Amino acid sequence: MEKETARIEGFSDGVFAIAITLLVLELHIPDIEGSNRQALVKSLIAKWPSFLAFSLSFFSIFIMWVNHHKIFKQIYRRDSALMFTNGLILFLASCISYPTALLARYYGTPSLSVAVAIYTGLFVLINLAFNLLWGIASRHKDLLRPEISQVAIRKIKRNYQYGIPVHLSAFLLSFCWPEGALMLCALLWTYWAFTSGKLDLSANKTRDIS
Repeated sequence: MEKETARIEGFSDGVFAIAITLLVLELHIPDIEGSNRQALVKSLIAKWPSFLAFSLSFFSIFIMWVNHHKIFKQIYRRDSALMFTNGLILFLASCISYPTALLARYYGTPSLSVAVAIYTGLFVLINLAFNLLWGIASRHKDLLRPEISQVAIRKIKRNYQYGIPVHLSAFLLSFCWPEGALMLCALLWTYWAFTSGKLDLSANKTRDIS
């Protein structure tokens, strides 16, 4: 079967790259007069929330890109529903820079819980969109790699279903322990980083677990 998703994947790669680039715009150079080294060091240390927010969001977008790439190794054909759902994922990925800026600006203030709630709430929507994308592709199996088995389809589905309760828990936790909510998200993304190989199913693997 000829793969029809090359343009979707190429466009998506570009959007993910832009989304990561937008994060860098929130890292501002300290405005220090003269060459006072101590003042520069203190100013850089004071900006640690910006570096933390950048690191979290860079890691999250990178994990999104890795999993998006591996999903589309299993998707060979496209339809309108698949394309629009993919567009939703890209839209949400492009929005990550805004709650990242909120997180950097309000970390260490009483407003942190609101910033983290917006941040984690966005990832609830992103995870729902990824589940919807795979749901559309797996429901119409003619969109998938011909050799993929039902066992492999369910394995990929389970891998993404973990994200909904975890991100929702992080969203609820953000109102009472925002730092814990961020740690919960980071743990989930780390888990996905180590288990992304589950989505890398070659033709031989899919036949073996049929």
